Amino acid sequence: MTVTIVGSQLGDEGKGRVVDLYGAAADVVARYQGGDNAGHTVVEGGNEYKLSLVPSGVVRGKIGVLGNGCVVNPETLFDEIDTLRERGLEPDVRLARRAHVILPYHRVLDGIEEDVKSDSDRKVGTTGRGIGPTYEDKAGRRGIRVGDLLDAELLHEKLEYVVPQKRALAEKVFGVETGEAFDVDAVHEQYQRYGERMKEENMTVEAGDFLASRLDDGDEIIFEGAQGTLIDIDHGNYPYVTSSNPTAGGAATGTGLSPGIVGDGDVIGIVKAYLTRVGSGPLPTELGGVVGDTPDYDEQGAGENEDLAEYIREEGGEYGTVTGRPRRVAWLDMPMLRHAARASGFTGLAVNHIDVLAGLDEVKVGYSYDVDGEEIFTVPATTERWGRCEPNFRSFDGWPEVDWSEVADEGYDAIPENARTYLEYISDELDAPVYAVGVGPSREDTVILNRPFE
Repeated sequence: MTVTIVGSQLGDEGKGRVVDLYGAAADVVARYQGGDNAGHTVVEGGNEYKLSLVPSGVVRGKIGVLGNGCVVNPETLFDEIDTLRERGLEPDVRLARRAHVILPYHRVLDGIEEDVKSDSDRKVGTTGRGIGPTYEDKAGRRGIRVGDLLDAELLHEKLEYVVPQKRALAEKVFGVETGEAFDVDAVHEQYQRYGERMKEENMTVEAGDFLASRLDDGDEIIFEGAQGTLIDIDHGNYPYVTSSNPTAGGAATGTGLSPGIVGDGDVIGIVKAYLTRVGSGPLPTELGGVVGDTPDYDEQGAGENEDLAEYIREEGGEYGTVTGRPRRVAWLDMPMLRHAARASGFTGLAVNHIDVLAGLDEVKVGYSYDVDGEEIFTVPATTERWGRCEPNFRSFDGWPEVDWSEVADEGYDAIPENARTYLEYISDELDAPVYAVGVGPSREDTVILNRPFE
């Protein structure tokens, strides 16, 4: 059986904790897209593990696979593996030979292009880790793949083709002086060493064949998505998107398994009980604002609900796992969730952070938008139209602060009544049952209603 974990919002929903939660019964956890721009946090026994590339099942000792839909920075990967080993874990990570590799020039160009976009108000708010430029080279058929690192001669040949193009782009288009990041021999020497380590540790696989064999042997597999639906390259608010498909369809193309295998399993939509975003782009239910990210912040100011936004940000620790940037904070956006549920076909939901909203007198949900004289119930296709949307709110009575550890021990009925009303509203709107409710930061702080592998 398979379980696919999908972010239903803009990332930062708590996907890593859900992978870890259900990981005890899984044998393999496979990332199907993204790179080290992801930020998954797992808390076990008071120990916090911040993961950006290694699949979240590592904390439970599961095999991790980075599928062909991922882009891999070997430096980040090996640093992360070595750090986890120093902390007493034994990561078993396999790399798809078809996965593309982030090269030093990708990171340099990512930063240059973002600076240029900021001058023309087209800044996307990337992490600057070379993700977009790597996917660009993949689509342009000039990328370097993990399998290429295993053959030193082939690697040098491919670098001789692509690096001069990148050097010319940096120097002649952007007017930037280039260094070792654009030197064929320097890059070859560094990445040949990465390839040698991959061979020594027997890390590379044909991902589709490997995963299919595990399924044939009766193994349980979790497909772990990074980011969220609204920054999906096809289904998000373009151009403020990532360069891959975090939606459930990406689990098929990003692993080499069929859509039927993904569809035969559970697809769990991860929902944060409110909404956050790192970076630019529309956010109709936004409470406050973040300088440099919130559109028109300089002209309009922080907004009347800035104190509430700051309270939720601090209570929820809403700062990017990878970047440390403060996240923009908003009320739950139901049109966004309807869009996500349609795109991925959620069979269940995991709702996190209801404890963060405890103590508020009122909790709101944007249930529809008004735009161009009509009421709509899903996200418009164009970012420009989404930016004109005005939310219509539904109010819920708040719930008290309680001992959330006791709630986790006692189960769903121990959740305050008003919080249960809120959860049931979300479930009804999305026509999917709640599988789990996160009521704190650690694995133990979870009310589990359904265990898909059992």
